[in-house]
Amino acid sequence: MRTTNLPDDLDHTGDQRLWLSGFLAGFDAGSTTDGAAAADRDAVLAAARAALAELDSGVSAPEIPGAEEIADRPAKPKRSPWTRKNPYAATLVANRPLRGSDSAKDVRHVVFDLGDSDIDYEAGDGLGIRPVNDPHLVSALITRIGADPHQVITTRAGEFTLVDALTHEYEISLPTRDLIDFMAERSRDAELDHVLSTEEREALEGWLWGKDVLDLLDLEPALEISATELLELLRPLTHRVYSISSSPLTHKGMVHLTVSAVRYRSAQRDRRGQCSTYLADRLKAGDTAGVFLSKNRSFRLPDDDSVPVIMVGPGTGVAPFRSFLYERKARGARGRNWLFYGDQFRATDFMYEDEIVQFRRDGVLDRLDLAFSRDQEQKVYVQDRMRENGADLFTWLEDGAHFYVCGDASQMAKDVDSALHDVVAEYGGFDAETAEDYVNTLKREKRYLRDVY
Repeated sequence: MRTTNLPDDLDHTGDQRLWLSGFLAGFDAGSTTDGAAAADRDAVLAAARAALAELDSGVSAPEIPGAEEIADRPAKPKRSPWTRKNPYAATLVANRPLRGSDSAKDVRHVVFDLGDSDIDYEAGDGLGIRPVNDPHLVSALITRIGADPHQVITTRAGEFTLVDALTHEYEISLPTRDLIDFMAERSRDAELDHVLSTEEREALEGWLWGKDVLDLLDLEPALEISATELLELLRPLTHRVYSISSSPLTHKGMVHLTVSAVRYRSAQRDRRGQCSTYLADRLKAGDTAGVFLSKNRSFRLPDDDSVPVIMVGPGTGVAPFRSFLYERKARGARGRNWLFYGDQFRATDFMYEDEIVQFRRDGVLDRLDLAFSRDQEQKVYVQDRMRENGADLFTWLEDGAHFYVCGDASQMAKDVDSALHDVVAEYGGFDAETAEDYVNTLKREKRYLRDVY
């Protein structure tokens, strides 16, 4: 550790005394834990206290070991006050469709103004959204239990009318295990009894798919349940997290999301994704939504801007890679960028096409491989494009490339992982076991990163 005198610009005893007092008051005594560092810390503190005492007695101050290093330490970042329990009211400024009118899916580009929140996100992070429940489902639930929507109910979170509690405070799209067990006992539904008897999580999840709280109550049409009893069987409303698709370097003060609106019909009822249709359908420009930052430190661009990057993001999985490309462009990164993107039809489903094509023209995107599965008789997916370009893909990995995957965890991510193993085995000349070791090394080195859902 170096030693240093007091800062040169402190010419007067009064200035020196103020500097030492501030130094002692601002020193973070809990910032070191190992023995050697603690000993250094204690020595610095002792010398500083002695120096202050000598100044008070009129004796010139001694040198303080390590003072320069400690004074130059960067301030710790402030913890954001905005959390899932205390979200920031961000204003919606844009909500536009990303697909053609003939597409089978509805995906929106959603933009929020972060205002005075000081939310400081990075490429790869997510944004938590506190949803508002579908008013149609809220109304149907209240009608089903025959309750007064304006009935005041006391909950753990405070006092609410029933309609407000079901709209803002409780999950009504995802039944709890308490509600499942309650209805199994009272309805004696044969299918539910069988599913529960298997004690298999997958069987229960399969039975629950697409079912909401109203579906569970309808297992026994004659069942009477009070509003208070129902709320005791529900869980608090939880946030949803969406991958951020903007870069703070390019889209200052704003945050962009790529949101797929979930809609389907089941059991003679129209169903709507709890948060996705809140954002797509019910939130209008100028309205506010509760948001907070969801850090994703395990999905970051390499610090070294010369490192190549391979991104696999079909469908809405492209969201963080839009962020990555804007980020690397803003940083003037020299590293090569390769994107694998896919969806159903190019004519209607090529999201962010103009921007991606422009990245290609500008040289930000060095390679682009597309897989539109329904544009030909034989379906083609991103994992097929990976295998077709396996030799180049392996060369990029050998050159130190980081490999990223974002999107569907149930099938796509597994298929991409399988394709990666196949490429490594074929073009690395490895057997299955050695190829597995190679991929595991990529993971250990944090060069194979996934954001799947």
